[in-house]
Amino acid sequence: PRNRMLCRAARVASTRALAQVPRAFFSTTHPANIKNVTVIGGGLMGNGITQVTAAAGYNVTMVDISEELLKKSYANIDKTIMKGFKRDIEKGKISQEDATKKKDETLARIASNVSAEEAVKSADLVIEAVPENLPLKQKIFASLDKAAPADCIFASNTSSLPIKDIQATCSRGDKFAGLHFFNPVPQMKLLEIVNGAETSQATYDKLAEFGVKIGKSTVKCKDTPGFIVNRLLVPYLFEAIRLYERGDASKEDIDTAMKLGAGYPMGPFTLADVVGLDTCKSIMDGWHKAYPNMEIFEPSKTLADLVGAGKLGMKSGEGFYNYKK
Repeated sequence: PRNRMLCRAARVASTRALAQVPRAFFSTTHPANIKNVTVIGGGLMGNGITQVTAAAGYNVTMVDISEELLKKSYANIDKTIMKGFKRDIEKGKISQEDATKKKDETLARIASNVSAEEAVKSADLVIEAVPENLPLKQKIFASLDKAAPADCIFASNTSSLPIKDIQATCSRGDKFAGLHFFNPVPQMKLLEIVNGAETSQATYDKLAEFGVKIGKSTVKCKDTPGFIVNRLLVPYLFEAIRLYERGDASKEDIDTAMKLGAGYPMGPFTLADVVGLDTCKSIMDGWHKAYPNMEIFEPSKTLADLVGAGKLGMKSGEGFYNYKK
C-alpha cells in the first residue's frame, strides 16, 4: 500500500510539473513543408525578401497597411528584377525577352493583402519585416498566432532584437526563429538563421533548406545580441564615428584607410549610410538600454543628430555623405 501511495504521489507531482512547462514544448505538429510564404512589411527589406522568395518558385503574399504602399512595393520589385538582369543582358548571357519572361513569372507568384490575418491562413512560413519596434512585432505575432495554421513557421527579420522577446506573445516557440537577411536582399548572399531557446531542430532544418533554395548561404547562431554580423559590425561602425568625433581623422580618411589598409570594399561611414543611420542608431540604442554599463554600446550624439534631421543615409539622399544629384 505504501508503495502504491508513493507511486500515486509521484504521478501527481509529475503531472503538476508538466503543467508548468510552456505550451510550445508540447506542440503536436511538425513544421510545414514550405510552399506558401507570407511577408509582413512591404518596405525595403520586405520588398527584397518577397522578390528572392518568389524568384525561387514560392508563392508569396506581401502584406502592408495600405493598397497604395503595396502597389509601390510591387513596382519597386518589378524595377529591381530588371535592374538585376541588366548586366547579363549587356553581356549576352540572357536576352531581353527571356529576362522579361522571368520577371513576369516572378511577379505572377506575388499576391498582396492589407490584412495580415487573412494573408497567413494558408501560409507555411511567415517572415516579419517591419521596423525594429519590439511592441509592434509582439503585437503582430500575437495576432498571427491565432490566424495561422498550427504547423506554420514564424520568423522575424530583426537585426538586433532578442528572438525570445519577440516570440514571447506566441504559443509556437518550437516553430519560431530569426531569419536575418541583409540589404540589399537580392544581392547579399548571407542569411543568418537564429535559433531561439525553444526552436526545434525540425524548424531549423526547414529554414536552412529554404535559405538554400532562395540562393543564400546560411549560418546558424544562437539568440545572442546582434547575432554574428551586427555584433561585430555595429561596434566597428560606432568606433569609427567616435574616432571622427574626437577629431582624430576625417570621415573620408577613415573610409580610405579601411578600404586600402584592411581590404574592405567600403569604409565605415559609407557602409553606415548603406545600412541606414536610423537602423544603426536603433540597434545601438537597444543594446545600450539592455547593457548600460558597457562602453562598447555607448550611443553617438553625431549619429543621433543626423537621424533627428532626417539624414538617414542613402535611402534619404543624405547621411554622412550627400547622395543627392
